[in-house]
Amino acid sequence: MIKVQSKQENIIYLVMWAALFAAPILSLYIRTLGDSAVNFQWSEVWFVWRNILPFLLLFLVHNLLLAPLLIYRHRRTLYASIVFIVIAAFTVYQCATKPRAPMDGPFPPMPEQVMKDRPQHGPEDRPQHGPEDQPHHGPKHDMRRPPVIMGEHDVVAVVILILMFGMNLGVKGYFKSQEDEKKRQAAEKENLTQQLEYLKYQLNPHFLMNTLNNIHALIEIDPPKAQEAVIQLSKILRYVLYESNMPRVLMRQEVVFMESYVQLMRMRFSDRLRFTANTPDDGSDVTIPPLLFISFVENAFKHGVSYQQDSFIEIAAKRYGHNPERLLWTCRNSKHSATANVPKEGGVGMSNVRQRLDLIFGQDYTLDVIDGDDVYEVRLDIPLDKIATPHSDQRSEK
Repeated sequence: MIKVQSKQENIIYLVMWAALFAAPILSLYIRTLGDSAVNFQWSEVWFVWRNILPFLLLFLVHNLLLAPLLIYRHRRTLYASIVFIVIAAFTVYQCATKPRAPMDGPFPPMPEQVMKDRPQHGPEDRPQHGPEDQPHHGPKHDMRRPPVIMGEHDVVAVVILILMFGMNLGVKGYFKSQEDEKKRQAAEKENLTQQLEYLKYQLNPHFLMNTLNNIHALIEIDPPKAQEAVIQLSKILRYVLYESNMPRVLMRQEVVFMESYVQLMRMRFSDRLRFTANTPDDGSDVTIPPLLFISFVENAFKHGVSYQQDSFIEIAAKRYGHNPERLLWTCRNSKHSATANVPKEGGVGMSNVRQRLDLIFGQDYTLDVIDGDDVYEVRLDIPLDKIATPHSDQRSEK
């Protein structure tokens, strides 16, 4: 199966061979401009093209049949064997088809007209030879050169063929590496999306399980509050199921979602819980990954609130910096001795958050957990994506 070449690769080959075939035309045209005695003759151009044509045919064979064996199928031995045979056959063809002049002596014979025009020397004009310069009267020696099997022109042609094959491999290998890199990035992106979806599917049932447990407790304590809790739960599930499917959501939406969850959770506890939230604005002009803070708030309610002792949960958010703007989000909650050794079932949610942060932000985030004697604090520092406000977009559309 022949691998389909990319459009860019074909353009490179087309430009290269077009320039090579146009070179003799341009060279002869420049010669005619510089010398009026020189006429533009297509026979000279065709003579050069006839010498280039074998290289073009071998290039097509190598590009379409031989190079894919090495680049795409990794058949190194088969490729090397066939290329060696091709180069050997080309060498034989090159040596057999080149024009040769007869060699009757050490130099080619001179034309008869030149011999007639040469001045004849008489006996008195002949150079005098000493005894050592006297011609040898022994057997006549054959002064003809042996036939040359492979000349300089043939060596150059073979070297050009080898370099052409190497250039073809280099270009094809470059585009193959570019194609592999695109596939790798697409696979990583697909894998990242699948991992994020898997983590979100893990987070949603975990959050739903905790909320249903809270409503179950409210049904026994205060049925009217349980009904109100069901309404709040419907709002929360609407956000989780529909609005959090995007990779990033407005921070304002996440704040509203978190407030609904807090309102739902506070129905279970008495006035001994002190809850404060300090955010600089509604976050309508920045986006964050959805369901990013809820696990921290879940753990704060689950492990930091006591029915018998005064408890507190403090949430604060601070935007700072430019290009990019960042968000420092903190969640502090009380820690009681009665709940200090309770197995943290919410650890599943915390593990998911860490994995999501690694997948989304890489190294560009900081998550610090301070586990003190009386206070448990989480600090999360992430970059924010600045967007145009929805109101300004609506005005511009109008």
